[in-house]
Amino acid sequence: MPESLLDAVTAGDAGRVHKLLAAGADCNERDAEGATALMLAAYAGNLAMVRTLLAAGAQVNARDERGWGALMKAAYNAEQDRGFADVVQALIEAGADVEAPIGYGVRPLMLAAGYGETAVVETLLQAGADVLARNEGGLTALMMVKEKHYVDVINLLHEAEREAGVDEGSCSTKNAPGSNVVTFLKPRK
Repeated sequence: MPESLLDAVTAGDAGRVHKLLAAGADCNERDAEGATALMLAAYAGNLAMVRTLLAAGAQVNARDERGWGALMKAAYNAEQDRGFADVVQALIEAGADVEAPIGYGVRPLMLAAGYGETAVVETLLQAGADVLARNEGGLTALMMVKEKHYVDVINLLHEAEREAGVDEGSCSTKNAPGSNVVTFLKPRK
């Protein structure tokens, strides 16, 4: 049985990955759940591997059976309890869709915000992620994060909403229904 590119990526073996790609391995091969090698590398936070696969022609906006793409997988890895801003940036530079939703209309910004991934949130906002976008339940990233007390993320999202034209006094993204949240805002410059 020939070596699998997916196994080499999962193992983080850059040498094997280069060897397999040079021998003609399909960089868009999928595993049983529909994940590509790029998705596996992004989920692991392996920036070098992500760059190698992108250079080999990996499809940056491919999605697995659940609708997750490489960008979403890099935004937050539940097993490692972290996101990877450097990988997110590389994927964005390669053309990743910063608004590609998964189930319930959750976008990468919402996922990263919901887990307090400040650096990922900042990277997505700088790339033009829509801070006012709502999921299927009508919640924005800010509404989703307020109950979790991630002050840095809340401040970034408030600042982005201001830049998007939302007035503090009539904020369209008030607290989620039934929540009682104190928000610490930076003063306007």
